[in-house]
Amino acid sequence: MAAQATFKSIRSVVPLLDRVLVQRFKPDTKTASGIFLPTSATNTPLPEATVIAVGPGAPNKDGQVVPTTVKPGDRVLLPGWGGNSIKVGEEEFFLFKDAEILAKIQE
Repeated sequence: MAAQATFKSIRSVVPLLDRVLVQRFKPDTKTASGIFLPTSATNTPLPEATVIAVGPGAPNKDGQVVPTTVKPGDRVLLPGWGGNSIKVGEEEFFLFKDAEILAKIQE
């Protein structure tokens, strides 16, 4: 399980290097027809998230900074594991390395 940290405001968290701060989408607790789903069906986190903040990028072998591939507001596909959990009140955010993000969702 990932380590957890607690902050008063998400604005106080600024990712470093190639880190990306994301907030996972919450699964629906009710179907379109109005049937409530049990918590066992909605406990698994969805693999999609919204990018909240990104770091400036990480240096490559030559010392040049390579910027992250996503920007705030992007929708991304995440692996089912990994990331460091950050709690802000009741909200939960995650820090991932840019290379751990599987895909950018474009609509």
